[in-house]
Amino acid sequence: MDIQKVAVIGGGTMGNGICHVFAMNGIAVHLVETKQELADKALSTIENNLGRMVDKEKIDVGQKEETLSNIQPFLNISKAVKEVDLVVEAVPENFELKKKVFAEVDKAAPKKAILASNTSSISITKLAATTYRPEQFIGMHFFNPVPVMKLVEVVKGLETSDEAIRVITETAEALGKNPVEVADYPGFVSNRVLMPMINEAIYCVYEGVAEPEDVDSVMKLGMAHPMGPLRLADFIGLDVCLDILNVLHDGFKDPKYRPCPLLVKMVDAGKLGDKSGEGFYEYD
Repeated sequence: MDIQKVAVIGGGTMGNGICHVFAMNGIAVHLVETKQELADKALSTIENNLGRMVDKEKIDVGQKEETLSNIQPFLNISKAVKEVDLVVEAVPENFELKKKVFAEVDKAAPKKAILASNTSSISITKLAATTYRPEQFIGMHFFNPVPVMKLVEVVKGLETSDEAIRVITETAEALGKNPVEVADYPGFVSNRVLMPMINEAIYCVYEGVAEPEDVDSVMKLGMAHPMGPLRLADFIGLDVCLDILNVLHDGFKDPKYRPCPLLVKMVDAGKLGDKSGEGFYEYD
């Protein structure tokens, strides 16, 4: 099965990046958003990112225009998924919201279509069980910024078929990505390792061990990390970090995944990082 047409549900940070890479590789994309202004914003972001690629001479103007022509916006999920080969869900990290999306997708998408979630931590098996095609349900976890980052975690649920794994692995490779197959456990591999490190860095600030800049300097200069864990947390979004830690804590019932109280307080205060203009650092 070759993926010729894909629907991406959600045009936020991850969704517009996923649309970008599919469209740039000649695949027709149906971008689904809830409001026209959100769809317009997603398309504008993609156009701006392509423009930067033109400025850096990574692509030419013709490739930019061709990529944009491969993307069609929709405000209705059922219409968007009617004739696609693959649906990639990229809505916020909330199980009930994703369940609602997949209920509509499952009814309207062709029987052959593979359903994929870009979730960074929620159980693929649990999401798949809300559909009538768990064997065609899979995790396709991209990383931010999607056009740049090479990794895709391909997450196999309990009933995910070998054929679905093969198709998604080959599709990721066709996008220029490096797929890595992982089993369905909370946080998969990436966030099971990353989030406890970020959480511990937040505890260092919470307990007065060091200031955010100093924690990040230690990890960059001493551990050769390109970005410190607190700067990375701001980039990811502190609300997203908290959601993932809660999934890990609930899934494993292990206190080592308990979110730092400072992280909870900052999210409650609306200090979410880059997206809000303030987190552990301040942004324009």
